[in-house]
Amino acid sequence: MALHHAQHGEVVQLAALGADRQHAHTTALVKTDDFEAIHLVVHAGAVIPRHRVEGQITLQCLQGSVRLLLGEANVTLGPGDWMFLDRGEGYAIEGIEDAAVLLTILFGRPDTSESNDILA
Repeated sequence: MALHHAQHGEVVQLAALGADRQHAHTTALVKTDDFEAIHLVVHAGAVIPRHRVEGQITLQCLQGSVRLLLGEANVTLGPGDWMFLDRGEGYAIEGIEDAAVLLTILFGRPDTSESNDILA
């Protein structure tokens, strides 16, 4: 059975984990040549092993909390926290409590301009 991905203009409800959180699972929301969006569920105590993605990444914690292991640094994300990681940055994710995270990966070509400042 093919995995359903959101279509242009489709509303997707990123529901709270709810009482049946033990059965909540990660869902791929959309994937194109340019980006991928994933509703990532990380259960308390679970670890997503260290890996690298060739795109730029954003993570927004929607519910619960996770710890990102970035080299020597550990960063905790809670509800409403958002983080950007540059392409190729290695990271692991550990569930502190059952959590839902919106993970977006941008696959575009590396920026060759002198400034990456969007507001410049």
